Amino acid sequence: MAGQHGAQAVAAEVHGDVADAIRQEADRVPGTLVAITSHGRSGVMRAVLGSTALNVLRAGGKPILVYRPDERHPATGAAAAIQHIVMPLDGSPLSESIIPEAVQLAKWLKARLVVVSVIDPEATRSAGIVAGSDVMESAYVHRQASNIQRDHGMHVGWEVLHGDPQEAIPQFVRSLPNAMLAMTTRGRSAVQSALLGSVTAAALREGGVPVYTRMP
Repeated sequence: MAGQHGAQAVAAEVHGDVADAIRQEADRVPGTLVAITSHGRSGVMRAVLGSTALNVLRAGGKPILVYRPDERHPATGAAAAIQHIVMPLDGSPLSESIIPEAVQLAKWLKARLVVVSVIDPEATRSAGIVAGSDVMESAYVHRQASNIQRDHGMHVGWEVLHGDPQEAIPQFVRSLPNAMLAMTTRGRSAVQSALLGSVTAAALREGGVPVYTRMP
């Protein structure tokens, strides 16, 4: 596999905790991206990463590429090249911190970057937000896409989605050919510290969508 991409293959035999060994190997070579397959669980635990992937992610700061195969539709043959990278933003500095990495990933993969934001009707009603949120969200994502296009010389698409972000974003990603998701996630306290951000978890639950994520 390495030979097909002009890369060096390294096999390392380690002892002790698996996640620690992966982090140490990644730290050995600066700029390493950890890519790992995650196994979903049943019931509530389907939102939880496999323990190894979760422990690697928990270290914070460094990105990880997580893929959960869709057991309902097993992959056959070689994987197709990624054509679209969907980057959800919500206006917060945390969500926007993924922009430089998503841009570099899109350039490396020669993929089209698509900026998306979601309007959740239930959330806007409960927050007492007046009509016009579509215009504001459209202006926001259009501005972000234009800034990236201006600063990095690449064509960037944008979309405003509607509905529950946990459903709207994974559905949109799956609607594009050979797409993946790029976004930050955050840890929670107590029991929820084992859970990914809800949107990231939803994308993994759906299966078949690679997720490039980082826990700040």
